[in-house]
Amino acid sequence: MIFMQKKFEQILMPVATKLANNVVLRSLRDGFLIITPLIIVTSIFLLIGNFPIPGWADFWTGILGPQWTEWFSAVSDSVFSFTGLLACFGISYAYGKNRGLRAVHASAVAIVSFLIMTPTTVEVGKKTVGAVQTIYLGPNGIFLGLFTALVSVELFRFAIKRNWTIKMPDGVPPAVSESFDALLPSGFVILAFFLVRIIFSLTDFGTAYNFIYTMLQAPLKNVGNSLPSVLLYNFLASLLWCFGINGPTITNSVWSPIFFVLTQDNLKAFQSGHALPHIYTQQFIDIFTTYGGGGSTLSLLIVMLFVCRSKRIKELGKLAIVPGIFGINEPLIFGLPVVLNPIIAIPFIIVPVVNTLISGIVFSLHWIPYTNGVMLPWTTPPLISGWLSTGSWLASVLQLFELVLGVLIYYPFVKMLDKQYLNEEAVAEEAEDVDIDFSNI
Repeated sequence: MIFMQKKFEQILMPVATKLANNVVLRSLRDGFLIITPLIIVTSIFLLIGNFPIPGWADFWTGILGPQWTEWFSAVSDSVFSFTGLLACFGISYAYGKNRGLRAVHASAVAIVSFLIMTPTTVEVGKKTVGAVQTIYLGPNGIFLGLFTALVSVELFRFAIKRNWTIKMPDGVPPAVSESFDALLPSGFVILAFFLVRIIFSLTDFGTAYNFIYTMLQAPLKNVGNSLPSVLLYNFLASLLWCFGINGPTITNSVWSPIFFVLTQDNLKAFQSGHALPHIYTQQFIDIFTTYGGGGSTLSLLIVMLFVCRSKRIKELGKLAIVPGIFGINEPLIFGLPVVLNPIIAIPFIIVPVVNTLISGIVFSLHWIPYTNGVMLPWTTPPLISGWLSTGSWLASVLQLFELVLGVLIYYPFVKMLDKQYLNEEAVAEEAEDVDIDFSNI
């Protein structure tokens, strides 16, 4: 076991370190995190407007009038109709900052570049009108925003490194000087995207949006929206945690853009009252595969509290149970520990994979409605989160079943660890008794 552990470390650690330190992947992760608070806050408004209780809408319509849903929709649409544009902003800001640039200037030129690449003609009757539809700025434009952010920041950095700037004399206010520093680099980036738009207009795709959506976004959605993809995601995330690496930090760098698009597709369908298209969204990952944090450690905590006799395990369980209910399990991962603990590593990896498999089958059989795309606060406890994310109490039953199954899987491994710790505590107590006897001589 020790030999295998060292081999895994030798193989995984360098790869995980490279992924964690890769400036592009790190910026993608950080960029989505920038806009996540906006998504969560506006999701609450969306949830209130569509709360899964019979008669909810009629009740408030009778009090506030039929326009009450429009008030809440105005808030949610302010973010969900522009997720592509917001993704471009967040990623370009994070990437510019990580590249040592003035992040505000980098994100500003990225947004302009994104709008240059966005289709701007709409057919209205027999006329072609210049306009930008939100379909290009929302979920369908996320990958265009992603690539525009990365390319525009790189071009901006290219110009800055070659000193293509206008230097103002000393004494000029810093804000004015910084503005002129960004003038030529911004012009260079805008000119480049202007030429790219012209080039795509001469192809069969017509626009960069059509090219990226057809060649990349749609295929990646199909790959990501599959049970094998999600199983691999949770397996790698759990495995990395066992070596002290924050697994989702690494795996999200690769999967986040895909899950984000799938989630937004469901949200868009939910808002419009259409059938939800995807099973494997970010809500599926967060709400139906892990309970209490990575490794689905809420099941582990239940075993620790109600089965174990070791003082070390029981006291840690008492301290960690409340944070664990709300998805915070770092005290457990580093206190039990889970890290570099081959006994607990096995169920820590198995339980999320089993949960993923069961949930995937249940959703694919349509026993439970798909997740609606509403981003709940990540601290929402199980049972409540299942109901709110699907509108069905059967989702809470599934969560309860998987929690109990997790307890059964963790049980034999935790009992082995409990026995080990009991022996260590007994040896320590004997040593203390010997010290006391010698002190009386």
